[in-house]
Amino acid sequence: MAGIISKTYSASGTGGILSDSAPAADRGSGLIRALTLVPATALVVGVMVGTGIFLKTAVMTQALGRPSLVLAAWGAAGLLSLCGALAYAELGAMMPQAGGEFVFLRAAFGDGIAFLYGWMRYVVGAGAIAAFGVAFASFLGGLVPLGGPWVEGTFGILGNTFHPAFGERQLVAVAVIFAAAAVNLAGVALGGGFQTVVTAAKVAGLAAIVIGVFFFSRGGSWAHFSPVGTLPAAGLSAFGAATMGAFWAYSGWNYVAMAGGEVARPERNLPRAILAGTVLVVLAYAAVNAAYFYALPAAEIAASSSTRYPEAAPVATKASEVFLGGRASAATGALFLVSVVGGLNGVVLAVTRLPYAMARAGLFFAPFGRLSRRTRVPVVSIVIAAVWASVLACSGTFDELTNMAISGYALFYALTAVSLFVLRRKLPDAPRPYRAWGYPAVPALFVAGMLLLLGNAFRTNVLEASAAFALIALGIPLYASFRRRPAPAVPDERA
Repeated sequence: MAGIISKTYSASGTGGILSDSAPAADRGSGLIRALTLVPATALVVGVMVGTGIFLKTAVMTQALGRPSLVLAAWGAAGLLSLCGALAYAELGAMMPQAGGEFVFLRAAFGDGIAFLYGWMRYVVGAGAIAAFGVAFASFLGGLVPLGGPWVEGTFGILGNTFHPAFGERQLVAVAVIFAAAAVNLAGVALGGGFQTVVTAAKVAGLAAIVIGVFFFSRGGSWAHFSPVGTLPAAGLSAFGAATMGAFWAYSGWNYVAMAGGEVARPERNLPRAILAGTVLVVLAYAAVNAAYFYALPAAEIAASSSTRYPEAAPVATKASEVFLGGRASAATGALFLVSVVGGLNGVVLAVTRLPYAMARAGLFFAPFGRLSRRTRVPVVSIVIAAVWASVLACSGTFDELTNMAISGYALFYALTAVSLFVLRRKLPDAPRPYRAWGYPAVPALFVAGMLLLLGNAFRTNVLEASAAFALIALGIPLYASFRRRPAPAVPDERA
C-alpha cells in the first residue's frame, strides 16, 4: 500500500469508522496532489513566520518586564509546538486527507466534535486571515502615508473599548486579503510555488536581521539582557498570556495537514514537512529574539508597535536600526510585507479546505464541496473566507484578532492530540508510516499545555476568548440541521 491507508471514512452517521466500502478515488473530480516536500514545508514555515515574530515580543515584554522571562515564554511556546507537531505528524501520515484536524477528530470522536472544529477553524480562523490583512496595512503605513478612517465608531464591552473603522488602512487590508484569495483561486500548484518563493525570502530576511545585529551593530550589548526595574514584575498569569502570544507566532505547523489531500506522497512528505518546518522556525525564533534583546534595552522593546503603542515602530525595525541606521525602516518594511503575504497565502490555502472536507462528508453546505473544473480548488470556500475576513479586518486590532483566534485554536489543538490516544486504541492495526516520538508523554504534555493556556486566556483576555467560544457555540444549531441529512458518497482523495 506504499504506506498510505487504503481505506476511507464511512459517510454514514458513524463519522470516524474506517470502511472498505467507500468508493474508489475519482481522479476527475478530486483535489490534485501538487504539493511536494519543498512547497509543503514552505507552507508550514510560511504560515508560522508571518507577523508574530515582528510584533509579539513587544507585547510579551510589556507583560513580563524581563528579557529572560520573555525568552522563556518563547521557549515554552516552541516546546509546545514541537510536541504538537510530533502528534500531528503521526495523524497526518495516517490520514492524509483534505481537512486535517476535521478528519482526525471525526475518526476519534464522531461528527459533532469534528463539525465544531471545522466551523471554529473557518469562522474564528478567518480572524487569522484578517490579522494578516491588518498587519499588512500597518506595515505598509510605515512606508507609504495612509490617511485616517473615513467612518469610525466606538463602543465598550466588559470594560474594553473598541474602535471599528473603515478608511485607507482597512481598504488596504481588504485588498490584500482578496489578492491572496485570487492567488489560491488560480490553483494549488501556483499557490504552493508562490509560498516557496516568499518563504525563502522571509527566512533570508530573518537571517539578515540576526547576522546584522550580532556582527555589524552599533550599540548592541549583552547588558540589555539584564532586568530593568522600570518594567513590572510578572506572575504566572502574565507568563501564560505571553506564552499564548508566542504560541500565535508559532501557529502554522498544523496547516499542511489541512491541505493533506493535495500533498504528494503524503505518507512521507506530511510528517517530514510538519517536523522540519517546526524545528526550523523554533531555531529561527530563538535567534531573532536573542538579536532583539542584544540590540535594544527591554524598555525600548516594550515601547514598540502594539495595541499600547500603535504609532511606534515594530521591534524588528528598531533592532535593525543598530546596523542599518536610517535605511532600517524601508528594509524591514519590505520584509514585513513579504512575510505577511506569505503567511496570508498559506492560511487561505489551508483553512479553505476545511469546509470542502465538511461538505464532502455531508456536514456543511453543498456548494463548499464543489471544485473549480479548471483549477480543482474550492472556489466558494475561498471567496466566503475572504469576505468574512474582510469584515473582521475592519472590526479589530492585530492583537485582538490574534487573541480571539488562538483562544479558539487551543481547545481543538488539545482535542486533536487526545485523538492520537483514541485512535491508537480504536484502530491499532491501521498503517502508521510515522509514529510520534515520545508517545504517550509528549502528546500528553501538549494537551496539558494547551488546557493551561486556554484557562489562562479566560483570565487575561476574557473578551477575545469569550468571543471565540461564542462563535463556536453558534455552530451547534447549525450542526443540528446537518446531522440528519444522508451524507453523499465521497471519493477517496488520497490517490
